[in-house]
Amino acid sequence: MTAPLTPNLTPSESGNSAKSLLRFITAGSVDDGKSSLIGRLLYDTQSIHSDQITAIQQTSAKRGLSELDLSLLTDGLQAEREQGITIDIAYRYFNTEQRKFIIGDAPGHEQYTRNMVTAASTADLAILLVDARKGVVTQTRRHTYLAHLLGVNAIVLAVNKMDLVDWRQDIYQTIRDDYLAFAASLGIEQICALPICALKGDNIVHASRSMNWYDGPTLIDHLNRVSAHRDRSENPLRFPVQRVARVKLGNGAAIKNNDLNKEFRGYQGTLASGMLVVGDEVLALPSRLAAKIKSVKLANQSLPHATPDLSVVVELDREIDISRGDMLVAKNDLPETVREIHADICWLSEEPLHTRRKYLIKHTTRTVRCLFSDLHYRVDVNTLQKHLKPSDIVMNDIVRVELKLQQPLFVDHYAENRVTGSFIIIDEATHATIAAGVIV
Repeated sequence: MTAPLTPNLTPSESGNSAKSLLRFITAGSVDDGKSSLIGRLLYDTQSIHSDQITAIQQTSAKRGLSELDLSLLTDGLQAEREQGITIDIAYRYFNTEQRKFIIGDAPGHEQYTRNMVTAASTADLAILLVDARKGVVTQTRRHTYLAHLLGVNAIVLAVNKMDLVDWRQDIYQTIRDDYLAFAASLGIEQICALPICALKGDNIVHASRSMNWYDGPTLIDHLNRVSAHRDRSENPLRFPVQRVARVKLGNGAAIKNNDLNKEFRGYQGTLASGMLVVGDEVLALPSRLAAKIKSVKLANQSLPHATPDLSVVVELDREIDISRGDMLVAKNDLPETVREIHADICWLSEEPLHTRRKYLIKHTTRTVRCLFSDLHYRVDVNTLQKHLKPSDIVMNDIVRVELKLQQPLFVDHYAENRVTGSFIIIDEATHATIAAGVIV
């Protein structure tokens, strides 16, 4: 989804370093061990400072625990500590020799569906935890559906707390088969199932000695190898224009003296997909006028090309009437120009949706007024049942809607492009973000 849901990557994250980046989330029912799993990953990959370990050891001892309570690393909010649950999204970072990782710990409670949606919107992979004593439950199916809705089709089924069922292989296999049948009904095919114990560290970074019947990879082995990250440089060019400015050369740049006082009309923005290559011809939308890329600059440095997520200044070989919200695109592969959108939305606001009110829709850098012309159905995220023509939409509801736009947008389907296939809805009076959607 757009800005609040798909934050820009730094150049190092976007592939300009030796290590690739994998973003993943952990999700599951309450008390399935999401925070403990993340803590174990950080601890066993030696990604925790010694003073943090000391503090965890002291707190765990005060609570009379025989094992380190590694969930303390992620459950940072006071309300979470008091209730023993995860409410907000906790992001953590760690590295291995093969990869960089960004982890999002998504809430388990149904009332925090919007937080789960936010976390999944940036993820390449989802780890779904299941308590071995309970098996696949309603929240497991709900989180799987939400991850699938947000385009996260690489799933790890982590059957946790195997120590509490005496490490039994038959229990693990029953849970695995139950989940695979459900995932197949959604069309999810890329699934890795493994039995773990986050508390003791079995099959997280080190292979379990208590489950020698399991001969698959550990969790970290799978995360190091899995091919889940989308290379958006292979997608069609989409460059939403954030700002138009007169750019003056100089300011410390290594350029010729006779160019010191030159200015050019620059188009600033973050590349959503494709490649900006000097010399390539592009089209400007909505005017559909063509021009060639004369230069691409990043912090006073001229680049031969730019890759997705880089914030750059583009100079064209001729001046075109372009303003904020316009888009430079590939000449032979255009997005759809639409005044009507069919989308799945998650309602984020405590105030219910009013179909007679006009809202703002923000898509990439373009903001226009919109109206909810039809509510096709609401999805019960627990049963996946569709309720046709719902009369009211409240916080955390997932709804298939039709939107009419006052001005056109340049869009792709979300399955093809996460950036140009997503949007947020804004309350015109308060400027609060009240919904997020994906174009279907």
